[in-house]
Amino acid sequence: MKKKFDLLSVECSKLTTRRYSTSFALGIRFLDKELHDPIYAIYGFVRLADEIVDSFHDYNKQQLLEEFRKDCFLAINNKISLNPILNAFQQTVSDYQIDHQLICQFLDSMEMDLERQTYDQDKYEAYILGSAEVVGLMCLHVFTGGDRQAFEQLKPRAMKLGAAFQKINFLRDIGADYQQLNRSYFPGVDLANFTEQDKKRIEQDIEADFEEALKGIRDLPKSSRRGVFLAYRYYLNLFGKIRQAGAGTVFSKRFRISNGRKLLLLFGTLLKHRLNWI
Repeated sequence: MKKKFDLLSVECSKLTTRRYSTSFALGIRFLDKELHDPIYAIYGFVRLADEIVDSFHDYNKQQLLEEFRKDCFLAINNKISLNPILNAFQQTVSDYQIDHQLICQFLDSMEMDLERQTYDQDKYEAYILGSAEVVGLMCLHVFTGGDRQAFEQLKPRAMKLGAAFQKINFLRDIGADYQQLNRSYFPGVDLANFTEQDKKRIEQDIEADFEEALKGIRDLPKSSRRGVFLAYRYYLNLFGKIRQAGAGTVFSKRFRISNGRKLLLLFGTLLKHRLNWI
């Protein structure tokens, strides 16, 4: 039986997920119940680090991120933290034997956001690996429940799904990232002159990731397949809206999926899953 503080820790991670991403919170609800808490814990950890680099402009971000990294591994080593988000995360790391290298890679990518970067292809791929692909792999550790063979089999396509999600986030936020945070992730793209050709090239890359990712979703355990498929369909619909818009519109407008559309996606996902149409 979990202690009260452990229950509180999971509740904090759950609340963090719901406050920051209704879409991911909905996707988690579509997972089997025993997967909810560990995935909330992973999201809570990721969100806290992301907030440091994206929002805490009046504070020493470098110091905060260094302290967060230190506190994270202290929590893992001590098997407890007075920070509820880190306490829930360390429990998940322990329960599902999440590779500590994945955590380091994620935090390294967050650190890259502390300074203005000029992203060549190598840096771009390294950032996506750390900021998105390894997060997918943390979740895959939970989905496969410690089955190392299943994890290794599903790993490449899980990484493709994480990459597709992140690239869509980049494209959705391209104007705000450039104008407000002075960030430009896509290599070889001059955002002062963002063209239709630039946009098309990025979209083709995302399409290839999506195609591979769907094959991996079909092979996931039933306990996680439905929830991951819902997240996939959400991002696919968001990608569809972005594709229909011109380069100038994408740069000046942040696209989103309406609540009504989310409900349609929910029911459509249920139907497709029950009829095995994934």
